[in-house]
Parts: sequence; C-alpha cells; structure tokens
Amino acid sequence: MGVKKKKEMQVAVLTICHQDLETLKSFADVEGKNLASLLLRCVQLTDGVSQIHYVKQIVPLLEKVDENGVCDPTIQSCLDILAGIYLSLSLKNPLKKVLASSLNSLPEFFLPEAVHRFTSRLQEELNTTDLYSYRKVIDNISSCMENFNLGRAGVNNLLKNVLHFLQKSLIEIVEENRKCAGNHIIQTQLMNDLLVGIRVSMMLVQKVQDFQGNLWKASNSSIWQNMCGLLSIFTKFLSDDDLLQTVQSTSGLAIILFIKTMFHPSEKIPHLISSVLLHSVDCTSVPEWFMSSCRSLCCGNVSGSAVLFLCQGTLAMLDWQNGSMGRSREALLLDTAHVLFTLSSQIKEPTLEMFLSRIMASWTNSAIQVLESSSPSLRDSLNGNSSIVGRLLEYVYTHWEHPLDALRHQTKIMFKNLLQMHRLTVEGAVLVPDPFFVKLTESLLRLEWHIKGKYMCLGCLVECIGIEHILAIDKTIPSQILEVMGDQSLVPYASDLLETMFKNHKSHLKSQTAESSWIDQWHETWVSPLLFILCEGNLDQKSYVIDYYLPKLLSYSPESLQYMVKILQTSIDAKTGQEQSFPSLGSCNSRGALGALMACLRIARAHGHLQSATDTWENLVSGARIKQGLIHQHCQVRIDTLGLLCESNRSTEIVSMEEMQWIQFFITYNLNSQSPGVRQQICSLLKKLFCRIQESSQVLYKLEQNKSKHEPEKELTKQHPSVSLQQYKNFMSSICNSLFEALFPGSSYSTRFSALTILGSIAEVFHVPEGRIYTVYQLNHDIDVGRFQALMECFTSTFEDVKMLAFDLLMKLSKTAVHFQDSEKLQGLFQAALALSTSTKPYDCVTASYLLNFLIWQDALPSSLSAYLTQQVACGDGDRPATVVERNTLMVIRCLMENLEEEVYQAENSLLQAAASFPMYGRVHCITGALQKLSLNSLQLVSEWRPVVEKLLLMSYRLSTVVSPVIQSSSPEGLIPMDTDSESASRLQMILNEIQPRDTNDYFNQAKILKEHDSFDMKDLNASVVNIDISTEIKGKEVKTCDVTAQMVLVCCWRSMKEVALLLGTLCQLLPMQPVPESSDVLLTVEQVKEIGDYFKQHLLQSRHRGAFELAYTGFVKLTEVLNRCPNVSLQKLPEQWLWSVLEEIKCSDPSSKLCATRRSAGIPFYIQALLASEPKKGKMDLLKITMKELISLAGPTDDLQSTVPQVHALNILRALFRDTRLGENIIPYVADGAKAAILGFTSPVWAVRNSSTLLFSALITRIFGVKRAKGELSKTNRMTGREFFSRFPELYPFLLKQLETVANAVDSDMGEPNRHPSMFLLLLVLERLYPSPMDGTSSALSMGPFVPFIMRCGHSPVYHSREMAARALVPFVMIDHIPNTIRTLLATLPSCTDQCFRQNHIHGTLLQVFHLLQAYSDSKHRTNSDFQHELTDITVCTKAKLWLAKRQNPCLVTRAVYIDILFLLTCCLNKSVKDNQPVLESLGFGEEVRGIISESELITGFPCAFKAPGLPQYLESLTRLTIAAVWAAAAKSGERERDVPISFSQLLESAFPEVRSLTLEALLEKFLSAASGLGEKGLPPLLCNMGEKFLLLAMKENHPECFCKILKILHCMDPGEWLPQTEHCVHLTPKEFLIWTMDVASNERSEIQSVALRLASKVISHHMQTCVENRELIAAELKQWVQLVILSCEDHLPTESRLAVVEVLTSTAPLFLTNPHPILELQDTLALWKCVLTLLQSEEQAVRDAATETVTTAMSQENTCQSTEFAFCQVDASIALALALAVLCDLLQQWNQLAPGLPILLGWLLGDSDDLVVCVESMHQVEEDYLFEKAEVNFWAETLIFVKYLCKHLFCLLSKSGWRLPSPEMLCHLQRMVSEQCRLLSQLFRELPPAAEFVKTVEFTRLRIQEERTLACLKLLAFLEGKEGEDTLVLSVDSSAEARQLTLPRTEAAC
Repeated sequence: MGVKKKKEMQVAVLTICHQDLETLKSFADVEGKNLASLLLRCVQLTDGVSQIHYVKQIVPLLEKVDENGVCDPTIQSCLDILAGIYLSLSLKNPLKKVLASSLNSLPEFFLPEAVHRFTSRLQEELNTTDLYSYRKVIDNISSCMENFNLGRAGVNNLLKNVLHFLQKSLIEIVEENRKCAGNHIIQTQLMNDLLVGIRVSMMLVQKVQDFQGNLWKASNSSIWQNMCGLLSIFTKFLSDDDLLQTVQSTSGLAIILFIKTMFHPSEKIPHLISSVLLHSVDCTSVPEWFMSSCRSLCCGNVSGSAVLFLCQGTLAMLDWQNGSMGRSREALLLDTAHVLFTLSSQIKEPTLEMFLSRIMASWTNSAIQVLESSSPSLRDSLNGNSSIVGRLLEYVYTHWEHPLDALRHQTKIMFKNLLQMHRLTVEGAVLVPDPFFVKLTESLLRLEWHIKGKYMCLGCLVECIGIEHILAIDKTIPSQILEVMGDQSLVPYASDLLETMFKNHKSHLKSQTAESSWIDQWHETWVSPLLFILCEGNLDQKSYVIDYYLPKLLSYSPESLQYMVKILQTSIDAKTGQEQSFPSLGSCNSRGALGALMACLRIARAHGHLQSATDTWENLVSGARIKQGLIHQHCQVRIDTLGLLCESNRSTEIVSMEEMQWIQFFITYNLNSQSPGVRQQICSLLKKLFCRIQESSQVLYKLEQNKSKHEPEKELTKQHPSVSLQQYKNFMSSICNSLFEALFPGSSYSTRFSALTILGSIAEVFHVPEGRIYTVYQLNHDIDVGRFQALMECFTSTFEDVKMLAFDLLMKLSKTAVHFQDSEKLQGLFQAALALSTSTKPYDCVTASYLLNFLIWQDALPSSLSAYLTQQVACGDGDRPATVVERNTLMVIRCLMENLEEEVYQAENSLLQAAASFPMYGRVHCITGALQKLSLNSLQLVSEWRPVVEKLLLMSYRLSTVVSPVIQSSSPEGLIPMDTDSESASRLQMILNEIQPRDTNDYFNQAKILKEHDSFDMKDLNASVVNIDISTEIKGKEVKTCDVTAQMVLVCCWRSMKEVALLLGTLCQLLPMQPVPESSDVLLTVEQVKEIGDYFKQHLLQSRHRGAFELAYTGFVKLTEVLNRCPNVSLQKLPEQWLWSVLEEIKCSDPSSKLCATRRSAGIPFYIQALLASEPKKGKMDLLKITMKELISLAGPTDDLQSTVPQVHALNILRALFRDTRLGENIIPYVADGAKAAILGFTSPVWAVRNSSTLLFSALITRIFGVKRAKGELSKTNRMTGREFFSRFPELYPFLLKQLETVANAVDSDMGEPNRHPSMFLLLLVLERLYPSPMDGTSSALSMGPFVPFIMRCGHSPVYHSREMAARALVPFVMIDHIPNTIRTLLATLPSCTDQCFRQNHIHGTLLQVFHLLQAYSDSKHRTNSDFQHELTDITVCTKAKLWLAKRQNPCLVTRAVYIDILFLLTCCLNKSVKDNQPVLESLGFGEEVRGIISESELITGFPCAFKAPGLPQYLESLTRLTIAAVWAAAAKSGERERDVPISFSQLLESAFPEVRSLTLEALLEKFLSAASGLGEKGLPPLLCNMGEKFLLLAMKENHPECFCKILKILHCMDPGEWLPQTEHCVHLTPKEFLIWTMDVASNERSEIQSVALRLASKVISHHMQTCVENRELIAAELKQWVQLVILSCEDHLPTESRLAVVEVLTSTAPLFLTNPHPILELQDTLALWKCVLTLLQSEEQAVRDAATETVTTAMSQENTCQSTEFAFCQVDASIALALALAVLCDLLQQWNQLAPGLPILLGWLLGDSDDLVVCVESMHQVEEDYLFEKAEVNFWAETLIFVKYLCKHLFCLLSKSGWRLPSPEMLCHLQRMVSEQCRLLSQLFRELPPAAEFVKTVEFTRLRIQEERTLACLKLLAFLEGKEGEDTLVLSVDSSAEARQLTLPRTEAAC
C-alpha cells in the first residue's frame, strides 16, 4: 500500500591510467576552462553520478571551439583519452551510455580525428592476448554497434581485425572450457562469454554496412576467410554436446544468418537449407566454401538437437514476408514442418521439448506471414482440414496438459495461429458455419472441464469466431465454468476464459442492440450465475471466484455493481420476510447473500469502483450489516467484510471514525481464528489498514502545517486534520491495548499468533526512520513493564511460531530489557536459559535458545560472562551494535561450550546418566541458534572465532561418537532393550552386542529386567521404566535419582545427532565465497571442510534412525550448496568424488559394507539426493545423467538372487530422486526406465526387491499423474489421455503392451496351479489412469485399442482384486459410443445354462467389466435420450439371454451378486431414460423376469439351516437392493399397491440376515428423512404409513447395532404423536416407561446409538411437555434424569458425534427449556443446560462450536429474547456467541426475576470448579514424570479467562441495574470465605515457585495465574455487591460496561 521509493542509481566511478592522468595535467590550463581541465576534474571525482554531470559538459565545450581546434594537441589528446575511457567502462555502467550519447553530438569537423583516435584505441583492445579480458573486448564491440556513431565507424574501419579477433577468441574460449572441466564456476563464465561472442558476430553481420555489398565476397578476401572460419566454428558448436544448449541454439541461428549473408543467389537459399534439414545435400552442387565450413552438416550424422536448432535459425533468420526467396520458400516452409514433426516424436528431453514447442509456434507465425503475402499454392496445404494442420492440432492436444507452463503457453500460441491460418485460407467466407470451426467447437465442448487445454482453446476460439455460436450450443457454459472454480489448479484458466467470453459477449450485444436492454441479457448470462456461486457455492469456490473472477467482471463492467447489490440486499431481507427472494439465486439464504454482498463491495472498493467510503456506508450497506459480517459464522464473510474496511485503491484515503470502531469490534472477537489461512488474511488486511493510516497521516500532517500558514478556500476533509490525527492516535493505542490484553495467561496459540503478528506489523509500519518529521503513533510509547513481561512470557509457548514472533517484536522495540529488568532479574533469566538448555523436554531447549538470543541482542548478559573474553575483545561503550552482538554471542557460545565439554565427558562414562539428567542436544541447539542470528561472512573478531570454530568441530565429533552406536544400531529405531521378562531380555542380547556403546557401566553389557509397577484394571504394566541410581558428581553437585527410559536414551541420541548436523551445516557458511590468498585469515580451512564432508558421509550412510539422518541431510545440503559456490576447485569437485565413491560402494555389494540395506536404504538416498540437488541447474546436469544411468542399470532384474542388495539400493535411491521436486523436469527423461525397473522388480522372488519396487512405483505414479488431491479413488485431475502419456513416454507403449500380453496369456493358461503374476497389479494401476480423448484423431501409432483385449483377459485372473482392477481399467479404454457394442460382446462370451464346463472366475471378471461399462455409460452426459434408450433396450435383450446367472442354477453367489447388480443398474437406467417407460420394460418382459428372480430367491424361500458360502453378504445386499427397487416400482403403479409387490417391507425387516435388514432400513430412512424435511414431492409414500407399531417392535428385539441405530433414527423422524400412544399396546411399555428405556439406551450404548437415542428421548420429552401440560409433574424425575444425561453427554472425552447430538437437542428444545418466559425446569437445571451451551461453545472441535452457535442463534431469536442483542436472527461465530449467550442469559434471569438465586451459581462459574485449585496444588508437589513429547497444556481454542471476562462484564452490567434483590447474607459470607481461602492458598503457592518460574515451571505458573485472575474477579464482584467498589474495579478490562453494552441494546431498538 505504501509508496515505493525510487531505487538509487548505482554508478561505478570511471578511472584512467597514470599516463593519461599525467597527460591531462600537462594540458590543463590555469583557469581550468579547457577540455583537459574538465576531464581532469571529472576523473578526480569519487562519485559516479557527479561524473555524469561533467561528461555531459564535454560536447558543449567543444562546440565553442572553431575548426582550427582540430589541430590542437590538447583536443587530440583529450579525444584519445575519451576513447580510452569509453572502452574501459563496463557494459552496464550508465556512464558508458552517457558518454556515447554525448560523443554522438560532436561537431562534424571533429569526427575524423575522433574516429581516428577511437580506431587506434579499439585496435589496442583487439590486440589483447589475455583470454579472461576477451569478454570486455567483445562487450565493447557490441556497445560500439549500439547507437554509437564513433564506435560503428571504428568497427567498420577494423572489420577485418574484429572478425579475426572474434574467430580467435571463440576458439581459445572453447579450448579453455575443456581445460577447466569440473570447475563449473569458471565454465559457466566461459559459456556466457561464448554466447556473447556468437551474438556479437551475428550483430556485426546484421549491422555493418560492408556486408550489404559484394566486394568482401572474393575468396581471397580476409573478411571472407574470417567469415568462413566463423561459420566453421559455429558448425562445430552446433554439434558439440559439451556446450550449453543456449550456445548450440544461438550457433544454429548464426549458421543460417551467415549462409543467408554469404550464399548467392538468394533464390537458391531455401533449396540449400531444405537439403541440409532433410540430410539430402548434393556435395557436388554446393559451393566449396560451404563444404569446407559445414562438412559435418552435409556429410555427417547430424543429431536431432542440431537439426532442431537449424530449424529455429531457418524460421528466425530468413525473410518470410517480403518474397525475396522466391517460390521455393513455400517448399522450405513445408519441409521444415515435416522435419519438426519427425523431431517431436524423437525428442523427450525437457529443455529440447521446450525449444521444439517454441520453434513450432514460430513456424505457425512464419506460415501466417507467407499466407498474408498472397501465396495461393499454400492455402490447400495449410487450411484446417490439411494434414499439416491436423498434425499441429494433435501436437496441441498432446501437450496442452504438459507440466511445464511455458510449453502450455506455446500450445496456446500455436492454436491461436492455426485458427488465424484457417481464416486466411478461407478469407471472404462466413466463419461461423465453416465446418472446421463447427467441428472444432463441438469437439472442445465435449471434453471434460478438468482439462486445462480446453479453456485455452475455447478462449482462442471465442476471440476468433465470437461467443454467440458457443452460447447457442449450450447456454449453461458460464455456470459450468464457475462450477469448476473450486479446483485451485483450474481457477486461473477458468477465470481467463470467462473474461474473454463476457467481454466478447458484451461487445457483440452492444453492436446488435441500439437501446440499453442488452445489459439485462448480459447480466442474466454472466452476473446471475456468479451471484448464485457466491451465495450457494462451497468455500473454495467462493474464495477463488472472489479472488480471480469478480475483480475482472467489476473492472470491465463497474455499472453491474448496483445490479448485484440490489439483488443481494433483496435476498438478505427475504430472510425476515420483508421481500421475496430473487429467483435466480435459488435457495439463497441470508448467510450466503450477506457474504456475497460483502465480497462484491470489497472488490469494488479495492479497485476504485465506489465513490467514497462514506457514500458506501450511507447508500449501499448499513452499519448493522457491516457488524453482522464482521462476526459472521463463515470465515470468508468475516474476511470480506474486514477487507471492505481495510482495502482501498487510494493509499492515502482517510480512515473514518466508523471504520475504526468496526475494526476495534472485529479485533475483539476474531483473534482466535483456527484457520492459518484466515489468520494470515486478517493480519495482511490489518497491515494494509495501518499503511493507509500511516500514509494518510502524513497527508493530514502536511495539511495541518499548511492550514497553520494560510487557510485554504476549499476544505479537503470534513474535520480539522488535528482531530483526525488524534483519532488515529487513540485508535492505534486502543488496538494495541486489545492486542496486549490478548496475551493473557492461558490464551490460545491462534490468539497469541494473531496478536503478535499484528503488533509486529504495527512496529514495522509505524517505525521512525531517519529524516521523517512526523509519525502518528509509536508502539514504544505504549510499552510498560507488564507488557514487556507478557512478550517475554511468549517465549514459553510450546509453538515456535509464537516464540519467533515475540522475539522479532522485542527486537523492533527501541526500549530494551535493561529498561524494565534489574541486573538480578537478568541474571535469573540467564540461569533459567542455561537450565532449560539441559532439560529432557525437547521443546525447552528452543525456549532457551530464544532467551539467550534475546539477552545477546539486548546486550543484557550478566557481567560475569566477560570472563570468557580476552582483554583485546573486551570493548567499551562506543562499539557499533554489530560488534557488541558479535562479542556477546562469542561469550555465550564459549560458556555453552564449557558446559557441553563437561557433559560430553560425563556421557562418555554413562550415556544413560546423560540422557536422564543433561541431554546434550539442548546446548548444541543454543549454539546453532546464536550462530544463525549472526552474519557469518562479516565477522570482526576473526582471531577469537578461529579457536572457537575449531573446538566446536572437535566437540561435535566427540558428541557424535558417543551417541552414534545407538543411532547406527540395526534394532528398531535404535531400541534400547528394557523388557519385563527374562526371555525377551535374552532375545535382545544380540542387539546389545552389536551396539557396544562407549559406556563404562554394565547397562549395555547385560539386558535388564524391569520391575513391575502397580497394575491397572486390565493388569497392564506402566511405562517401561528402569530406576538407575546415579550418584556421580557433576560440577560438584549431587544429581538426584532419576528414571531413564528407552525413549529418553533414543531421543537424547538422535536429537544430538540432529543438532550436530545442523551446527556443522551452519559452520559451513564460514567458508569464503570469494577467491582469497592462501595465507589469508579464514575461519574454516579446506581440511576442516573435508572433515565435515566425511562426517556427513559416514553419518548418512550408516545411520538407521530416520529422525537422525533426515536432519543430517539438512546440514549436508547446506554443505553441498556452499561447495558448489566455492571458488576453490578442489572443494568444488568434492561432491562429485563423494558421489562416485558411494556409487562404487553400492555396486560392489561387499558383505562387509556398512551400508544399510533395510529401512528403504536409510540415509543413502538422502546422501545422493543432496549431492545431485545441489548441482547447478543451468549446467548440463552431467552428474544427474550419469547417476541415473548407473542406478537404472542396477535397478534392473538380476540373475544372481544372492546379490540383490545393489538392486534394492538402486530402487530406493531412484524413489527418492523421483520424489525430489528440486530436480523438476530434469528427471522426466528417466521416468520410463524407472517404471520398467519397478514393474519388472515387482516380479522378483526376493521380498526386499518387490517392496522397494512398490515404493518406487508409487513415487512414479505421483510424478507422472500428480499429487492426489481429491477424495475419489481416481481423481480426474490425476489422469491423462493415452496419447499424452505415450507421447511423453513412448518407450512404455511397447513395454506395457508386451507385459500385459504376457500376463493375459498366463491368466488364460490351462495350468492347474493359478499363476498370479504380481506385475498385473502395477500394469492395471497405470492403465486405469489413462483415458482416450475425443481429440486423439485417427493416428494409430499410439492407439489404445491393442490394450483392450488384454485387459479383458486380465479379468479372468484368479485374484479377486485383480479382476476388479481390470474392470475399472477397461472403462477409460472404451469410447462412450463403443460401450454398448463392447457390453454386448462381453455378454456373448458368457456361458449358457446348458454348458457343462465353465470357470466362475472368468464369469465374474466379465460381469464386473459389463457392470463398470454400463455404469460409465449411464453416467455419461454426451448422448441423446432416444439413442440411449435404444442402446439400453439392446443391452437388456442380451442380458435376458444369460439370466440363469442370477438364479439358483448358478451355484456361485459372487457371480449371482454381480449379475443382480447389473439388473439393478439396468432397471435404474431404464427408469430414468424416459418418464413413460413402463411399457418398454413390460414389452421386454424385463420387469416380470426381475420379479421372478426375487420370488424364487432365498429372500422368499430362505436358506438351509446354518448355510454359509463365499459371497453370501454381497449376494444378499445385491438382491435386497434389487428387491427394494422392485417394491417401489410396483407400489408406484396406481391400484396395484399390494398385488404386484413380490415381497413386503415387513418381510424384509424380519429377515434373519442383518445385511437385508440394514439395507431395507436405509431405504426407508431415506424416505422418512425426505418427508420430514419437506423435500419429498408427495410426502410419505402410502406404503410406509402406519408403520410405527412395526418399528417399535423391531426396536425392542433388534440386536444388530447398525440396524438398531437406523430404527431409532426412523422413530426420531416420525411424529411421536403417531406412535407414542401405541407403546403400551405394542411393547407393553407406557410412554413414560418408553422414555426411561430410551434414556437408558442413551446412557449405556456406544456413541452413534447413544447420540440417536438422546435425540429420540429429547423429542419424546418435548412431546410430553407440549401435549400434556397438566401432567408435567408426573415426569419431573425423568426430566431431571434427561438434564443429567444432557450434561454428561457434553464431556470432552466423549466422541464428537455425542456432543453434536447434544447441540442438536439443545437447539431444538431451546424455546422450551432455555428461553421459555415461564421456565419449565427448576432454575438450577435451566442454568445447567445453559452451562452445557457455554461448554460446547468452548469445545476444541470446530464442528461442535459451529453447531453450538446455532443454539445461541435460536435462543436469542425468540420473541422474548430478540431485543436482548443486536444480532438476533444472525449467524454468528462461536467467539462472539459466547458473549451473546451470556448476554441473553443475564437478560433472562432478569425476566424470570431469578437474579438473587441465580447469582451464586454464576459466581461459582466465575470462580471455577473446586478441582481446579486441587490440580494446581498437586502439580506443584508431585514429582515430574518425563513424557518426552507430551507438551504442556495446549489449548487451540478454549480460553478460560475470556469466559471469565465476558461473564464478569455481563454480571456487572446486570448488577448495575436497579430493581433486584441481593442474595442472602449467609450465601454471600460463604462465598467470601471460600474466595478468601483460595486467595491465601494461591499466595502460598506463588511463594513456593522458583525464580523465573514462568520459564522453568511454565505449566504450574500458568495454572496459578489463571486461578488468580478468576479469584480476583470474584473478589471484586463480591466487593461491588457490598458497595465497596465502583465501575472501575473489574478485572481484565477498563470500561467493561461499555464493551458489554456493545452486545446489549435497549428494548426500544429494533433488532436487525
């Protein structure tokens, strides 16, 4: 938002040699007015910008000299020096351009002398022999040709010399490049020099005038010879694969340019180039110079890349437009196209693919140029129906989904050009009926919307032929595109297409219609679908539409805003019945419409479409709506409303008072947002607001200053600037108050994160830089001791984000720790940090690191630490801040090192003791943290750091040696044996012998047996713990007895290794990145770097523990990155040497090798990943290429089964490399080979090979098809067309086909033993992700057809899952139009009932294929209804022929089940194909056959006793589904309710099989739910009426949990008035007894049944209360039981489902029990239910909180409560719902006149449960147990003190009102005694805490602080009750009554 400052221009100073300086001094005149004096003053300046000023004075000075001045030696010398200056300046120095510009204006009579001087100086430059100076000379030649007359003249004069120099320099640079192989830094520089040399050679040919004539073309001319020499060099470069591809491609351009320049006549050039491209050069007919220069192109084997770059040169360097090449240019154009098509099938390397796509796009541009220049003969060859255009379209369709964005962009250019080409070939014809465009449009629209290329091509098509033709085909296209905008990957494409469409449509409508009526049609087409999505779409859809589409629409049509606002306002008002909802918004409710309104206004304001903010609030949206939006339940609505207030297109727009009040209101309730994305948006928007305040305050300040001088005529603001500035200051101060208050004890992570982030933004925006006169607010002024302490306590958070934010904020404050803390306190902080650095809790060392860094940077370390410095370093007060920080860091690191050294020594004696008492990783973490804050490349105290670095390295190695045996153990994750029986201990002795750590006690020499602890109910033993008495003295102090667990030892070891690795990675950055003399003062020597590398190698290759080697990898990556940037060649080559070493070790398969062959090769893949990923991406990536070649050869099948270790390693490493995103597209060329290795490896008899192959295959699937984001088994976005797949990986086509054939043949073989062929699984996994595209064309080279028969045969597999996979894989291979024929073919292969021999596996596989194909056909959208029904009829006839498979004649239940599924699917399809289809079904006899199958089935006849068979549950489910469908169909026929029903629902419900009952109940439940919600068309079907009795009977006898649950749900859906009176008759229970039974079920059953039973009981209770008013007393006991049941169901340990049921119950009964003006329950029970609501609002589960807000909304929207708040009928967020619930409750207490009896209960809520203080006392005195990864009490949402704050405010507001009666004095005295006792106990507990308790006893300290605040709140309220204190006494807030009144309105004000 802020105005960016203009970047200052950096100008290097020009200098001259000593001789020229002396010359100037000798010629300078005394007055200093001649040119020599001017130049002398110029070169003596030290500022480049000032020198520019002098350079500009040169020509004006020379213009005063007459013509005789040419002979003046002064001027001659000065011109000579100026030439030297020009050539000495670097290419990018602005002085060079300024000097050239000045010299271009030289008087004409000076030009000859200037040219002469310049030429001589340039000649000197050309004579240079230093290879590394060649680049400067080449740059000078280039700059001479660019708008510099003298330079161009000089080059013309020395053309022969320049060409000779370029030829010589290119040869020498290439030779030097070969010599420097391995030094990639030098090689990169040389490659760049080479590239520039070639480009300058081309520039000479294009710009030097001598080349326009023919004089130089004589064969004996030196220029001609140099040209031939250069051409020869370029030809060699083109074929030299050691050079970068950019050099090769530029050489291709240069070759064609030189041929074009040198060859004569020009008409024959196309033929020559065609012959070169087609490898058909006639060596006898070409000139000798061409043969000698380009022999390799004429006679040699030219590589594909060389031909590609020649094609690029052909298209870029030849003149296609002017016809100079004659008729043969057209033949050349077509030949080039054919060459490119050939190359496209050969080239698969990503960079070459990118070149190819650009060149093909360039070809289409050239074709357009040729067509535009009237070339009739080409029109037939390039129209839309031609083969060339067809091939180009196929290329587009194949590559429009390519992962490279740049390549996809080229396909868009190609498609656009193809449309233009066709337009040119049919010029004059009408475009829209053109068959090519019509066919193209229809085929594009048939594609699914997940294809990105569809959007791009449709956009081009719209631009070409207009939108009206597309809308005529399908009007719903705008809605279809908006529907897909929930997918982030498609959003940019969809929004761009929509923009293209609506712009085109508007232009078309405006041109067709004169009046303004067209706008309504445009709104209906484009705006109405948008509003529907904004109101009804899912969250992602709304977000993306708001971000991408809405701004484009409003920017193009700002006038549409009024239309949108009007519609949405109407829809919001419809909620309260004021107006009817706008029909186009469907079922739009006020929630959606309010959100849509805010989104539209936000975008409009941010883009400047609103007149002013004030106008917006007054005319477009009310303040009440703004407040509703700010606390809306849906986060996107809140964000959009906040965005409306914060965002503006003017960075200096004044923030109004209303906006500031609303922002304050927002912050009060929105800091605790649980979504990271929402938090980020809130913080970002508020930062924009702060920037606006800062920018506008500057304007106001200037305005105030101006007003003080003179009063302007016109006021710019409505109020005086000083008033606005004061409002700003008050607002910012108020915001900061709220934010600091949010850091209260026990505040949640999200609250602290938000508050600290916003405070950080304030400190950043309102900082006071030097030179700024005025800042409206400074955070420093509002910092006091309490707030400083609150920020410090944030270091104790268990989330590092909070620690980091607090640290950064403290660093931004100018007030330091010294301002707020005395030396004793600082000493305590330092001691606390040291103590935390040895804590056994891993997160404590992070706190220690932040504390130490804080003390370092605040210069607040204890004075005693100065002993760690030498005398020379102990500096005074005048040091620069950087030096002070460095000195402090040095002291702290030395202190930590001293402690660490002692601890490592102790660990060498006893690792167990170290793990239990002083795990060393914390010290190392603190050292690394301190180093990372320093700028390691600019250390001042180098002599002090050198011994420290050396000692750190040695210490790291020592520590690593101590802990590595555990990490490198082959036992599971470094297990230390601790078992409870001797047998287990003896089994682990082998592991102990292997580990053999350096430990002097006997712990590791003999397995220990653990003592047993007290047993629990299940006799389980407590955590495996061994007591070890440690009495060793550490630093003179006796260590207490401690418990050490295996986990503690392991954590100590792997975290130590992790921290050592990170420390070494940090120390690597001390390596100098610039060349330095060998004797220089460096902190890290070459030998030390090699040692670090060897350490990482050993650690990564031998560690077994994932946590250890994963983090060692992080450190190693830092090292490899440093080495690759290092100028030392020996260090540069280290990664390569390490790589060859480890590859050799992998290949040799030595049994003595320590490489880990299990655990996915452990750290080996990480090691190789680090070495390869750090290779420079701009180079040739040779290491990657060689490594992949080696690995793929190792990963292939091997005959030696005894030595599969190298194969396993190779497979595991390949998996890691294919998963590494940093390798990008460079890894793609190896995907095909990797897939082959994985598929072949899956057939290995060795399990390790199969396992690694599976993992590799999984990584390849992700790399090829993308990360799976959708929940479906196969997301559309994770598939690709067969053409695209096989075009990208052509070698997989024959491989997969051959493998599939082998598998299919094996499956079909008649061998007795089934051959399972495991590779089938992988083959089908790949194939099911492919699908044919309608755009595939007719090319059969990569057709998917050959796969179909093999996939069908795979369906015969003996493995059930393989048959299912084959069926799914077959579907995408069959085009929709071919599905009916395929189904009929498959059905025909099924055996007849008379066949004697058949295999059920074969039948099952075939039926599965039929089922999946039929399902896909029924789901397809692109078909007409009549065709669909005709095809289904044919399929039905074929199905009937094999109907025996669904009957008892077929003994296999599995195949019967699938056949019945097919019948069910056919029934559904025929039912929905046409409305009046019953005659069709009957005429086919299909319905009768289905009824016959059901009648003869086991559902009617029953199964034999104890019948069991494979597939029985599946068969029963399929049969039941078909039966239910038949029952509904029969019942739907009028007058035939009972006659044609084959079986009744009652019979199904009485089935002995739960599968039957469950499906039947599911179907009935769906009908009951539909009827209850009012969505059913005719209500409840007659068949289901009066079934209450049946369900009651079922409920009593059902013992299957799932069925029982569904019965209860059905009873809940039914009206209790219908079935409750029948309970006594049916189940012999009175309604009251039935209620008790239901509550017993709710009390005892498992969660889902308990939830349903609770809902049912609540519905029965409500029925009793509403219908039996006079008998309420009779069920009083049951009512109390129900209340207790509700209370118990709210507990946190219960499942979410249970608590959601309670919320639903409370919501439904709220008018009856919570807000009833005449309470039914006793006050205590009513308040208990309200406490449930409050508890649920504070749940950690967002679903529960959101549901609980509905309860609050219901409660505050009743007739007697809607005036209590201003948010009645509004959906609110849980954060404000808590406050609103308390507001309503207090209002109800007043209405009920129950304040006096209710007050003690509410005060009890305020004080908390008596257990809270007990927990505090117990936690203070219990011995701390070490649960390593159990963090302190973490709350993500619930904040106790927030509840206390709201309750306190509302109680105060309530008690401030008159007319209520005090509680009894006895009750008050009792409360006061209890609170006073609690205060006394708290004081005692605080005194028992150690110093700096907030850091060392964080959990206990926080609990005590929370309890203290609650107690103080109670004390002050009690004091207020006695009249001792006034309004200002309440805790947590000043002006609390005012804040409470924000939520409480007078009863006269209408609710919104």
